[in-house]
Amino acid sequence: MNTPRDKNSRANAEGTANATARANRLWAKLIVEELVRNGVEFFFVAPGSRSTPLVAAIAENPKAEAVVHFDERGTSFAALGCARATGHPAAWVTTSGTAVANGLPAVVEASVDDVPMLLLTADRPPELRKTGANQTINQPGIFGEHVRWSFDVPAPDLNVDAASVLTTVDQSVHRALRPPSGPVHMNMMFREPFLPDDENGEPELPPHLEHWRAGDSPYTKYSPTKPTVDEAEIEAIRSELRGVERGIVVAGRLRARESGEAAARLAESLGWPFLPDIGSQARIGGVSGTAIANYDILLADEAFASNAPEAVLHIGGGAVSKRLSGYIARHRPKAHTVVKESPARLDPNHLATRSVESNVTAFCDSLSKLATDDGREGARAETWREASEDDRHIEEAANAAAKDGLESPWASMWRDASEKAARRIEEAASKAEEISEPFVARSVSRLIPDGHGLVVASSMPIRDMDAYAVSDRTFVPVAANRGASGIDGTVATAAGYARGSGRPATLVVGDLALLHDLNSLAMLRSLPVTVVAVNNNGGGIFSFLPVSRQEAFFEEYFGTPQSIGFENAAAMFGLGYENPKDMRGFEEAYRRAVSGETAEIIEVRTDRGENVAFHRGLLSGG
Repeated sequence: MNTPRDKNSRANAEGTANATARANRLWAKLIVEELVRNGVEFFFVAPGSRSTPLVAAIAENPKAEAVVHFDERGTSFAALGCARATGHPAAWVTTSGTAVANGLPAVVEASVDDVPMLLLTADRPPELRKTGANQTINQPGIFGEHVRWSFDVPAPDLNVDAASVLTTVDQSVHRALRPPSGPVHMNMMFREPFLPDDENGEPELPPHLEHWRAGDSPYTKYSPTKPTVDEAEIEAIRSELRGVERGIVVAGRLRARESGEAAARLAESLGWPFLPDIGSQARIGGVSGTAIANYDILLADEAFASNAPEAVLHIGGGAVSKRLSGYIARHRPKAHTVVKESPARLDPNHLATRSVESNVTAFCDSLSKLATDDGREGARAETWREASEDDRHIEEAANAAAKDGLESPWASMWRDASEKAARRIEEAASKAEEISEPFVARSVSRLIPDGHGLVVASSMPIRDMDAYAVSDRTFVPVAANRGASGIDGTVATAAGYARGSGRPATLVVGDLALLHDLNSLAMLRSLPVTVVAVNNNGGGIFSFLPVSRQEAFFEEYFGTPQSIGFENAAAMFGLGYENPKDMRGFEEAYRRAVSGETAEIIEVRTDRGENVAFHRGLLSGG
């Protein structure tokens, strides 16, 4: 027999449960709506019970675009790829426990390369933490120093001002975008029951938020924050570089096409060679007559690499080419300026004489203007005239190489050598019949249609694309996870990139990287993504390293052959598949694949030993 006390206890419990469910629903809807108002369009979701309130709110918000995938690591890298494409944070939504830990590799990459992300992780409430409760781990702080900001959001409560939810979201997006941009972690506790059982469980918005409901703007608006250009510093740099003839401008990883173009304009105004990295948005689709697309190949020649630069201007993030890094380190130029939109140090060889935190485009344009104002017949021309008094050949070389005005012998030397290397590589490529890794990269860069994007995996694919891609074509945007340079999550990154950019994409990836992220092929089924899988049966890059001479253990521990093909994987995930046997067949297969609207794997098989010999032959001119 139930006593009045029992009935009251049951009623109180039911009331508490209903209040919990209503609070969950209200806070989750506010979080998703405020994220959307802040420009967060994409939500990458892995299924899980504890994140139910968030998932329900995403499903019900018509402005939120959800991508659902069963693998948390895959969704985290897809969010990363999406943010790379848009420049705006995408949201990663996951349940509690080890699901959260699966996001760490993507978070590390986003942190190192300043890619904005929002990590929305569901968690158990305080009373279940450190009690042995199922699927409960210590989630606050799990990403350590790799996040720009983190907040342990308390369990939803109708007695807590709902405006606090909105201001927390607004701060999170701001911190994700504020330079240096990067991942932000919102760890959100939810008590059961997660959602109300009936329509009457829809909570009312507090009256003081009606003005927010009536609009479409965030509750708290943050002014955009960008590193500013210090004109006094620009003047100091120009004064330092005035009269320097043997300088180079290196464009490392850059987000936007406009930044790559600005770096190219700066090189042109200075009269220096422009060395664009594959991730500079200025490598495929030449932007300047001063661009030295083949610099990595040139620097393999010891005689050419003996020509020392007096100054280096490095714009943006790191560059792929190890030869370039070694070349600069070898000569230790007296002026080495690094310009980034982040305070983080970019100086692995400890050469930087000046580090500038600035908006890259604005910096380049400001310094370009000063250099242009100096005039092409100014200090540089006087330097050349003085040199010609001692060596008439310098003046003759400068006059003979003059294009679009006066060009220095230094710039002419780089240009002529690069053009000669390009002709040699193109001649070899035009005669090639057997499939080779450098010419697969070159063919992709030449044949990828206008309007498509290119995603390149770490290890050998990014190096081959950097060295052998064509430049004389229209612009192709390039994305690569080169912050931490891991091979994990590459397929997912391409899926997110295609989603965010809204354009077809090509992914060039090695066999181990593809195996590493095979689950993510499921995300390609509805996307026009062509996967060029270079299968050399193992870790091809290690064959270029000294450890390859250790025959006793190299193949087992570094070569790591898997003897696996991808035809069955393509069938398993419902993707198209081709396996061309020669370069002509590859190019035909690639043209067919990129002209369609579905995903396809083109697998090309190469031999690691032959690949090393082929690379060395190309570099030697053989």
